[in-house]
Amino acid sequence: MDVVNTGVGNLLLLWDRTRGGVKGIVATQALPVTLITRDPHIKTLADYGPTDKIAVPTVRVSTQAILLEMACAKAFGSDQWAKLDANTVQLGHPDAAIALSNPHHEVRSHFSAPPFSYFERKTVPGARVVLQSEEIIGGPLTQAQFFTTTRFAEANPRFLQAIKAATIEALEIIRKDTRRSVEIYKEISKDSRSTDELLEVLKQPGMMEFNAAPQGTMKMAEHLSAIGTLKTRPKSWKDYYLPIAYDLNGN
Repeated sequence: MDVVNTGVGNLLLLWDRTRGGVKGIVATQALPVTLITRDPHIKTLADYGPTDKIAVPTVRVSTQAILLEMACAKAFGSDQWAKLDANTVQLGHPDAAIALSNPHHEVRSHFSAPPFSYFERKTVPGARVVLQSEEIIGGPLTQAQFFTTTRFAEANPRFLQAIKAATIEALEIIRKDTRRSVEIYKEISKDSRSTDELLEVLKQPGMMEFNAAPQGTMKMAEHLSAIGTLKTRPKSWKDYYLPIAYDLNGN
């Protein structure tokens, strides 16, 4: 595999571990992620006790796990960034959504991503938002981007140009013909939900943040540097993105 599309945390960690040998090509979306709970006693992060579990895709390294650390640092002080690390449990979004919908399951909170966050709030009794990524970052945060090794990039410049051009074209189609885009998504993913139901998801705040430019990534990089996860502190988002992205208005 030469090119992958995944979260900014993975990009930053691989860039750091390979000493700049892995870099981003182009971002694809900055949709909000949301901490949702069905526990009636939890209103804020301060209400979480030692036995209250929070489902995240991967402990410590997923976007949600890192955002939770950033939120703790903001709420309780910079030295308290790991305050809720022990509360996190690793569950993929589909399994976490099932757990949240089960009133007898020990996992009563899920740091969720679209479209799960929308349907959890809509269908799980008592489900409500504790916090969202925009509150932590102060704006949108790129949730997915293409990245590759610098060796592959140098050997395949035309391939990278094609990825960037196709991404920008696809994002433009999503903005201009959202219904058709949802229909294409349904055809590929075999999602059984109706087109209108999925369009309703995209009408929610922040749900059309499909952008090629990296957004909010330096905020996450600064946190990971401050706690020692990144051994090299980037000076700019351009440190961990390839030159092909430099014409984008990233941050």
